[in-house]
Amino acid sequence: MDFSFSEEQTLLRNSVERFVQDKYDFDTRRKITASDEGFSRENWQQMAELGLLAAPFSEEQGGLGGGPIDVMVLMEEFGKGLVVEPFIPTVVQAGGFLRRGTPAQIDEHIPGIIAGETIWAFAYAEPQGRYNLADLTTTAAKDGDGFVINGNKAVVLGGPWADKLIVTARTSGGQRDEKGVTVFIVDKSATGVTTRDYPTVDGSRASEITFENVKVGADAVIGEVDNGLPLVEQVSDESIAALAAEACGCMKMLVDDTVEYCKTRKQFGMPIGKFQVLQHRMVDMFMNHEQSVSISYMVNLKLGEDEVERKKAASAAKVQIGKAGRFVGQQAVQLHGGMGMTDELRVGHYFKRLTMIDTQLGNVDYHLKRYADAA
Repeated sequence: MDFSFSEEQTLLRNSVERFVQDKYDFDTRRKITASDEGFSRENWQQMAELGLLAAPFSEEQGGLGGGPIDVMVLMEEFGKGLVVEPFIPTVVQAGGFLRRGTPAQIDEHIPGIIAGETIWAFAYAEPQGRYNLADLTTTAAKDGDGFVINGNKAVVLGGPWADKLIVTARTSGGQRDEKGVTVFIVDKSATGVTTRDYPTVDGSRASEITFENVKVGADAVIGEVDNGLPLVEQVSDESIAALAAEACGCMKMLVDDTVEYCKTRKQFGMPIGKFQVLQHRMVDMFMNHEQSVSISYMVNLKLGEDEVERKKAASAAKVQIGKAGRFVGQQAVQLHGGMGMTDELRVGHYFKRLTMIDTQLGNVDYHLKRYADAA
């Protein structure tokens, strides 16, 4: 099997690499995350001008006609720079739903995403849900031709920056039934939507969002009423594939930084990288990163396969990424000694991001069980 990238994908990687080097050095990122807004609208606009926000959309939708591999290339480079701009919530998640929406929804919303004019967030998680995408207490009751939404969503990543939301709600059935889930487009400025915004441990921002008698029209429904869970699971698996690629970028930087540090830090008159026991640790870090890259390729290549194979691939990737990210992060911090714990050194920031990736859309334990169920 040929795993080499196309000329277009190589050019895309080079473009993102230059963007990260020019606009996203570590000190600049710290200033961005410490700012009032927590991200850079200037960078978001430049990402749009470079065509990065258009990469996964078809040419008919105004995009570049890319696919999962193009997103993987982007996310790996974003991971190296710890980019906080909401690419996954807006392009991968909201874009994933909208690409499968009605022609009217595609025409109304996707051009704004590609141009960098609108930012979206995916409001799916609830406090009692524990990674179960069907466990919903948020309801959408029929109201004439439209619906009235009531409920709460937790840890909506990118929520403080969003103009619009993709919201999952129960329109029929019991709290955990697979049937009865519907996906809606909700304007964040709509009457009845309230948010509580806060920073996350990895430097991003999230919101707790409450919906109180929020009215939406029938045209706000994406996909089928009562049968939205398969689409939610598909977009979630695509998000896991993107997160896996981002984690690989983070691990690559941790491995490189740790090897470089061990070449220069001296103890007992010689670089600590000369000690065999530390060399073994660095080899283990390298192997965990390489295995993660392999499984990142695998899950992105399998996103177009049948539901069972896709779920197995996504869960396998999440398990490997979760275990490897924790190992590589812990070893990097430990080998840097006390410096590894400081805010001024970027090692700890990569480890925090890997820790957040582990918990997004299901942790290792959840996906081990999901893999077994799918198999």
